[in-house]
Amino acid sequence: MNSKSLLRSTVLLAIAAGIAVSPLQAGAVSHQPPSEGTQFVKLDHPQPVRESVRTEAAEFFWYDCSHSQQLEEPLQAWAQKHRADVALRRVPAIWPGSPDEGAQRGHARLYYALERLGLVERLQSSVFRSVHTDQTDLTTEATATDWAVRHGVDAQLFGRTYRSDEVARSVDEAAVEFVRYGVNELPTVVVQGEYRTSPSKAGGVEAMPEVLDYLVQQEQLRGH
Repeated sequence: MNSKSLLRSTVLLAIAAGIAVSPLQAGAVSHQPPSEGTQFVKLDHPQPVRESVRTEAAEFFWYDCSHSQQLEEPLQAWAQKHRADVALRRVPAIWPGSPDEGAQRGHARLYYALERLGLVERLQSSVFRSVHTDQTDLTTEATATDWAVRHGVDAQLFGRTYRSDEVARSVDEAAVEFVRYGVNELPTVVVQGEYRTSPSKAGGVEAMPEVLDYLVQQEQLRGH
């Protein structure tokens, strides 16, 4: 299996690092409390978080990943449920050195342009549908701008934002964070810069919110 196939699958493991791929336990939801090493892992090097008041949940996703798309609706519902105590931060995945890095950076530029325009909540699901259902290429400025215009965004405003230094810096930072957080599967969610879960850990995409509930609860009990 080549790296592009891996990137498009649920289990996005760096084969160059020799990491073994375990099959997903689709639909397997445990009735026991999630446990470290099984449903989630602790980062070897916990990362500082940007939100000091609420617990941060950082989601690493890729628009071209079908399981990232599957997580979008339940993650939005989960974030809405926790809107008073959790700050959801999305990070578009960029695997440095992969054959798809260029496409990933194009998708990341689209995401950060939408974020700076305050349009993520309204258009995130539409991006996923366009990529997966309509097979739309959104990896270049021209195709992304055309898509944005069809969704009611001013072309000049979108273009300026897409090309802005702020968006460029965010894209570069996303690539650094992908490595720093040890992401090896998409989607991945890291709670408070310390605990990481993903479909193959949680027992499927549908089981991730339950694990996230537990991790947020544990963080709050520790006084975060």
